Amino acid sequence: MAISVKNYTNRYVSIAILIVMAVWAALFYAVIMDEVYDNIDDGLKNQKILIIREVYSNPKLIEESKEFGINQFVIRKVENLEETVDQNKFSKEFIYMPYDAEEEPYRILRTGFYDASGKPYHLEIRTSTVEEDDFLINLAISLLVLYVVIVLSILIINHYMLGRAWQPFKQILKNLSKYRFGKANSFEAVSSPVSEFNDLNNHISHMIQQNEKVFDNQKRFLENAAHELQTPLAVGINKLELVLENSHLNEDDTVRIVEAKRSLQRMVNLNKSLLTLSRINNQQYAGNDNVLVNTIVRDLLMDYEDVLQYKDIKVDFQEKGEFLVDANTDLMQILFSNLLSNAIKYNLKSGSIAIDISSNAISVSNTSTERALNPDYIFERFYKGNQDHNSNGLGLSIVHTILEKYPPLKIQYAYQNNMQVFEIKKVE
Repeated sequence: MAISVKNYTNRYVSIAILIVMAVWAALFYAVIMDEVYDNIDDGLKNQKILIIREVYSNPKLIEESKEFGINQFVIRKVENLEETVDQNKFSKEFIYMPYDAEEEPYRILRTGFYDASGKPYHLEIRTSTVEEDDFLINLAISLLVLYVVIVLSILIINHYMLGRAWQPFKQILKNLSKYRFGKANSFEAVSSPVSEFNDLNNHISHMIQQNEKVFDNQKRFLENAAHELQTPLAVGINKLELVLENSHLNEDDTVRIVEAKRSLQRMVNLNKSLLTLSRINNQQYAGNDNVLVNTIVRDLLMDYEDVLQYKDIKVDFQEKGEFLVDANTDLMQILFSNLLSNAIKYNLKSGSIAIDISSNAISVSNTSTERALNPDYIFERFYKGNQDHNSNGLGLSIVHTILEKYPPLKIQYAYQNNMQVFEIKKVE
């Protein structure tokens, strides 16, 4: 799931800080413990020198220091006279402490010396040292508190500072979402002290200008091409009609001419449908009115009355409410004209059409020569199924294209009770 730049940054900054602090804590712990032991070892070596000096000035100290006392050192005779005794050996051991009633860590120096007469002695000095477990726990707690403070500080700074810095970008996206082809002024540039956002504004404005040029050129080309095609097609049909009036044609020639005329008529219808789609996509149907669909449907039924009688199609027209929409009147006429034309064209001989209008929905149902259609393709351009090979497959595509301009209206298809049902609903 996509997240905002601010949250994306906070996530990875928090993880990066955690990793950096963990590595830093390990190095800090190692350095500190090395420094602690180095200082303790220096103290033990210094204490060794002081003890040896005291032994030289007071030999009785050897006999008085056979056990650990207050001074925390012990002197013992060397049994093996060949043993080297003056080397320093450091170690860490745990020794029971009566005060805490537990073992505590000690740093121990094991070494030796020779007295004034040259006799070797073992010298063992110990001193209490740092409890590494407690130190590690305290360090971890301190670093955890520091991590929380740093992360919270970053979150607060990002919330106020980065949120403010990214505000122009959000406004640019908002303005860009309002942009529509054919309306270059629908995008408003946003001034910002951030140079990158100003560059983004400039690039978007330049892109929109280029798109508008391409859009205008395409629109003019399609309109000109459609109008230019209308004239030769109309002339061709008229000439074929004149030829058909010639009584000297044989039956085969007449059939061929009729088929040619039918093909030209299909091209005329296709040209008109494509021109309609182009005009809809080019936003040439501007302005909305409070359209009463009931009136449009009644007028269309009167226009199709002769066709309905010719195909012996019965119409069941039910008005349970007024279907009012805020839309372009011409587009609504095209939309419902296509729906009714579709219901008539693909109906059975002596079939039926049911039109049900309420305040929130209008449905157009018709008996059909086919079973259920594929809802995934019926609104695609040039999809004709198996119903009519003479159809251009653009009727329902025009309906769908018009409804895309009005998000509050949605069309649904269903096959119910052996009837094709197209229902347009108002959605919240």
